[in-house]
Amino acid sequence: MTSSPKQIAAENERIADEGGYQNRHGTFVDLRAALAAARAGTVSYASDCPPFTESLGPLAGAAEVTAEGSMAAARRLYEDGGKSVAVLNFASARNPGGGYLRGARAQEEDLCRSALLYRCLLEAPDYYAAHRASSDLRYSHRVIFSPRVPVVRDERYALLDEPFPVSFLTSPAPNAGQLALHAGGPVPVREQLAVRADRVLAVAAHHGVRQLVLGAWGCGVFRNDPGEVAAAFEQALGRRGAAFERVVFAIWDRSPVSANRQAFAARFSAAVG
Repeated sequence: MTSSPKQIAAENERIADEGGYQNRHGTFVDLRAALAAARAGTVSYASDCPPFTESLGPLAGAAEVTAEGSMAAARRLYEDGGKSVAVLNFASARNPGGGYLRGARAQEEDLCRSALLYRCLLEAPDYYAAHRASSDLRYSHRVIFSPRVPVVRDERYALLDEPFPVSFLTSPAPNAGQLALHAGGPVPVREQLAVRADRVLAVAAHHGVRQLVLGAWGCGVFRNDPGEVAAAFEQALGRRGAAFERVVFAIWDRSPVSANRQAFAARFSAAVG
């Protein structure tokens, strides 16, 4: 019987408590050291933390724009030999994992079902406290970096025989939809997107990420303009792209024709996968 998202979350947290799980061959997969290292290595960067580097130059090749999910892209990069893969978590500003524990279905919740990311997010209480204390729905430029988190499930949420490590960058996009609702019309967030995208890439470069999975950050329920988000990443990659070997914009959509994916494809020269 297929487990529900809420059941998968409960099983993941049990795995984290017990330090591992039995794979389909009956072998115990010991995650204690890997999870402890990921939690201990999780770093929360405040909005006023200075940039780590000046301009490094643009990405050497073309960014990929694909129709896969974030974790499918991360696994592909890892299996292609990527030794330092990281994924941008389209994060809730106020709740670790968003609605992961209650079975919600969005990108952050999917990441937490696939990897033991939730336990790492609990190591950054300052990020959540700062956002809960503020009513500004543009949110802040805070970024959480969680290194080499064990990925324990495949894209169908089956437990893997052998987990693999992926790092995560947790940062909230502005909630453009709610800002517009409260203001009675669109509220400009282009500047916030540009600064925040640059900070995400700066943190990734600082931690030695070489293969980076990005996407249509904040273009779902937060209703950011995908053209503006793509432009923000294009600008940031122009400054810091040289730090990375590969960059993938993984943009899964239920519809085969995706306005989000088309907006990113228009900005980046790689063919849409």
